[in-house]
Amino acid sequence: MQSDNGLAIMTPRGRVSIRAGVEADAPAYRELRLEALLNHPEAFSSDYDSYLARPLSYWVGRLRFDCPDNEVMLFFAAHGQELVGMCGVAYNRSRKTRHSAYLVSMYVRPGWRGQGIADALVAACLDWARARAITVVKLGVAAANVPAIRCYVRCGFQVYGLEPQAIFEAGTLYDELLMARGI
Repeated sequence: MQSDNGLAIMTPRGRVSIRAGVEADAPAYRELRLEALLNHPEAFSSDYDSYLARPLSYWVGRLRFDCPDNEVMLFFAAHGQELVGMCGVAYNRSRKTRHSAYLVSMYVRPGWRGQGIADALVAACLDWARARAITVVKLGVAAANVPAIRCYVRCGFQVYGLEPQAIFEAGTLYDELLMARGI
């Protein structure tokens, strides 16, 4: 179902809207991102401590897509005023690489998983990329994260490689599957 602000899906827990982030989301976005980094450090190359120290102006800036130094478009899943998930599209404005983008920062809060939210976030990112003539979207996912890999496969991504030892966290090395899909 389309709404004025994007896609809306019905879940067992209620209506969830999938929409582009706006500056007013900055405090909730910060909270969601820090939760993701704290609870799943093996899934992200960013680390909790460095993001914890960033001022609110940083988070506001990340939601200003029109800024020249921001090359990530963020989408949120919202249940009422609560952000329950996020995903972004990162792309390069370079003439030679602007046809491709990366799916980044995927996270859905534990109580909201398994309800189609991740798939809807991916769809919003792919729609946004398609509208900008991006022809391929890539991502990296922890090789041990089977639920995420299943989601990406459902959304049309295929494995094209493996980045060995991509993340080092708490004394453990994690491989990442590299996935892509044309749009």
